[in-house]
Amino acid sequence: MTSTESRPDVEQELKSAFREAMAGVCTPVAVVTAMAGPAPYGTTVSAFTSLSMDPPMVLVSLDRSSDLLAVIDGSRRFGLNILGAQQPELAVNFARKGGPAKFGGVEWQVGGQVPRLPGATGFLACEVADLVAGGDHVVVFGRVLSADTAPARPLTYHARAFGTHTALDANAPA
Repeated sequence: MTSTESRPDVEQELKSAFREAMAGVCTPVAVVTAMAGPAPYGTTVSAFTSLSMDPPMVLVSLDRSSDLLAVIDGSRRFGLNILGAQQPELAVNFARKGGPAKFGGVEWQVGGQVPRLPGATGFLACEVADLVAGGDHVVVFGRVLSADTAPARPLTYHARAFGTHTALDANAPA
């Protein structure tokens, strides 16, 4: 047993400091989707990234207790809808609990056998290559089956607020 494990106050302090440090990281926002029979499931994530170009792969981190994770494990497919700056309401909607009810009033279609959200700046249809446990989450490795993009500014999350990316002028004086 480490000293951190034996001292709950120290462990809580570390978790709090870690949460604050991660709030300082600007991340893209996406909605991961999957189908359980005819029912669509989805959740908002900021923990995703490209993994490989050959073959094209991504990774997504999902909470172990997520209904969506169980659906993805069963269907072996998922969609990654990368949200645009005009879509913060979708991010909030899919961040709540609710299973298929999250899709109530939300426009969607099936693309690559998974739910696709119109207006997303990027869409990837993936098949599960592997599931790897990591703490209280599971990392889903996805092999990209199809990809599509749309011109729009990305939705980002930083310091517990939504925003978007603004390019810096490399020639501007400091």
